[in-house]
Amino acid sequence: MIDPQRYPRLSRIAVPADLRQFPEEELPAIADELRAYLIEQVARVGGHFGAGLGVIELTVALHWLYETPVDRLVWDVGHQCYPHKILTGRRDSIHTVKQKGGVAPFPKREESEYDTFGVGHSSTSISAALGMAIALQRSGDERKVVAVIGDGAMTGGMAFEALAHGGGMGDERGGIEPNLLVILNDNQMSISENVGGVTRMLGRLTGSRTLNALREGGKKLLGDKHGAPARFVRRWEEHWKGMFVPSTFFEELGFHYTGPIDGHDLPSLLGALKTLKTLKGPQLLHIITTKGKGYELAEGDQIGYHAVGPFDPAQGMVKKAAAKKPTYTDVFGDWLCDMAASDPKLMGITPAMREGSGLVRFSREYPERYFDVAIAEQHAVTLAAGMACEGAKPVVAIYSTFLQRGYDQLVHDVAIQNLDVLFAIDRGGVVGPDGATHAGNLDLSYLRCVPNMVVMAPADENECRMMLSTGHYHEGPAAVRYPRGTGPGVEVGTDLDTLPIGRAELRRRGGPVALLAFGAVVAAAETVAASLGLTLVNMRFVKPLDRALILELAKTHHGFVTLEDNVVAGGAGSGVAELLAAEGVTLPVLHLGLPDAFQHHASREELLAEAGLDADGIRRSLLARWPELALRPAQTATL
Repeated sequence: MIDPQRYPRLSRIAVPADLRQFPEEELPAIADELRAYLIEQVARVGGHFGAGLGVIELTVALHWLYETPVDRLVWDVGHQCYPHKILTGRRDSIHTVKQKGGVAPFPKREESEYDTFGVGHSSTSISAALGMAIALQRSGDERKVVAVIGDGAMTGGMAFEALAHGGGMGDERGGIEPNLLVILNDNQMSISENVGGVTRMLGRLTGSRTLNALREGGKKLLGDKHGAPARFVRRWEEHWKGMFVPSTFFEELGFHYTGPIDGHDLPSLLGALKTLKTLKGPQLLHIITTKGKGYELAEGDQIGYHAVGPFDPAQGMVKKAAAKKPTYTDVFGDWLCDMAASDPKLMGITPAMREGSGLVRFSREYPERYFDVAIAEQHAVTLAAGMACEGAKPVVAIYSTFLQRGYDQLVHDVAIQNLDVLFAIDRGGVVGPDGATHAGNLDLSYLRCVPNMVVMAPADENECRMMLSTGHYHEGPAAVRYPRGTGPGVEVGTDLDTLPIGRAELRRRGGPVALLAFGAVVAAAETVAASLGLTLVNMRFVKPLDRALILELAKTHHGFVTLEDNVVAGGAGSGVAELLAAEGVTLPVLHLGLPDAFQHHASREELLAEAGLDADGIRRSLLARWPELALRPAQTATL
C-alpha cells in the first residue's frame, strides 16, 4: 500500500475523479509525488521506465482536465503508460507489472475502462483515436478524443496515413472534420536514438521558438480574434511559419499545429490544453519532453533506462555480470559481424531495434552497411528486396511479432520475386513478460505457407549460427527463427559452416513413438524421449521438411508427436500431417504446440509450462495418448 506520509496527495488519488478534486495549483506537487512513486515502484520490480518519467506532467494534466474515462485517451505503444495506470485504479498493484496475473505492461482494454485501446506496437494511436472521434461524432456524442504519440512512433508510416486521412476529411464532399487532438510527445528517442528525416524535421521545429514568441505576442497585440486585423493575420500565418520553420507539414495535412511547448512546464501545458479543448477540428500539440525526466541517471542513459530490472534508486542499475552463455541474440550479432567480414555484399537492416536485435557491434564496425529505418517494418522488408535486386545480400533483423507488419512485403516484394533476403527473426515463440503483443507465436504458420521460403528453427546456439550461414548462402528468401534468451548452452563455433537444406537430425532412435521436435522445444523433448525410450528427431527445417526421414520413420513407428513453440494451427506439425496425407500414410499424430488463444504476460518458463511444452507437460500429453508408454523401461539411445 502507498505510504500517505510520503505521498500525502497521491495516496488520496485512486482514480482520475479524485485527481480532479485538487485545485490547479497543487498539480505540480502531485506530479512530483507521482514521479517519486514511479521511481520507487519500478526500482522494486523492474519494467519500462524512462518513457513514463518523461510524461508525468502530461499524464497529470490530461487526467485533470479531461473527464476520463468518458473522454477517450489513447496512448501509442504504451511504454509510457505506467503513470497513467497509477492514476487509474492500479496504483497499489503497479508493483505486479509484467508478472503472471499482475498489471499488464501496456494498455489493455480488458484490464481497465481507462485503457481505451489495447496496444504494444507503435504508430497506432492516431488511427484508433480518429476512428473513435468519427464514431462519436456521427452519433452526436460530444466526448473528447486525445491521442498521445511519441516522435519515435511518428516515424511509422501508419501514423502518417492517419494524419492524411484525418486532416483531409473536411475537404471531402459533405466531409465533416473530426474533433481530435493529437499530442506529439517529442523526446528525440525511441528505444534508442531516433533516425531519419522526420526526426530532423521535428528538430528544426523544436528550434523555432521565434515563431511561437511572435505568434503569442501577436495575439495580445491584435486583441479580438474576430476583428479584421486578426483575420488578416491568420490568413498570412502559414507564410510566417514558412519563414521560421522549414516545413509546415502538419498544417498542410490539415491539422492545426500548436507548439512546441515545454512538456514539463505544467502551467504552460495546461494553458495550451485548455485552449485546444475548446477548438473544433483536427489539432496537433507539439510538446518537448526529456525521457527519464527527474531521475538523473535515466536522463543520462536514456537507452539503458528504457526498460530495467529491479534496482536501487540511490545507486541506479548495477552492471550485470557477463552472461555464462550467449543469448541467441548474441549469437546472431557475432555471426553478422563475422559474415560481414567474409562477404562485402552483406547489408544489415533493422526497424529501430538495434539493441534488441543485437546490431550494436555491427553498427559500429560496419556503419556504411548498417541501416536503421526507424519504426517502419514494411519499408525495411521492401528496402531489402530492392538491395537484393542489385546483388546485395541483405539481412533483416526483426522481432517475430514485428515481422507481422511487413508480411505483405515479405510475400509480394520478396517471395514472389524469389529475392535473396535473409530474415533473422528474434523472439520467436513465447516471449514472456511483455505479453501477447510481443509474442512470436504465429511465425512458423505464416511463413511456411509462403512459396519459395526456406524456414529454419535451431535447437541450440551453434545450430543457430550454422542456419544463419545456410540462409545467407542460399539463393532466395530464407528465415531463421530463434527464441528470446539463452539456449541449452552448446558451444558456438567460429566458422561459417552451413547445413544441408531440408535435412533433419536423428538424435535418438527408439520406439514405438517418434518425437519430431522443432526449434527451442528440442531440449525438453529430448529429456522425455530418453525417459520413455522414444525416437527423437531435431527437425531443423520447417520448410522444406525432411520428407525421406519422415516417411522412413512412419514405416517403423506406431505414432508421431510433433512439438513446436508456435500455434498448432497451420504450424510445423501441420506440415508433417500434410506430408503424410499426401503420401497416403495413415498414422496417429499428436500435435503439441501453443494454444489457440493469446497468452498473457508471464515468464517464458511459465508460459511454456502453461502450454504443456516443458518436459513434464510433454510427458503428460504422451502418456494420456499412449498410456502403455509408461510401462516401457528407458532404453539406451541407438542411431
